[in-house]
Amino acid sequence: MIIVGRKVTVTFGRSHPNSRSALSAWEKIIHQTNYHSFNELKRTFLSADYVYHRYTIFNIGGNKFRLITEIDYAALVLNIKCIFTHAEYSMKKNEELMRKCKL
Repeated sequence: MIIVGRKVTVTFGRSHPNSRSALSAWEKIIHQTNYHSFNELKRTFLSADYVYHRYTIFNIGGNKFRLITEIDYAALVLNIKCIFTHAEYSMKKNEELMRKCKL
């Protein structure tokens, strides 16, 4: 798949160095595989969730980080929207942004 928004992971990795290896491993799998549906993706990423009819959320680094993406399966493009620590993801304001599809 084509990954858009890789700068988000690079920036996050600078401020959270313990996320780098897990993000790199995730990126390698995504880049090497073409997923045509969420069900196909879920076979590889068992903990992935599809929320608010828009975002696919990946648990990264043993659930320490949450990677929020939008995926166009027809075009085989994954757009990285943002990454949160688990604590940030649980914050009400971030949940509200996702619910309103404003990431």
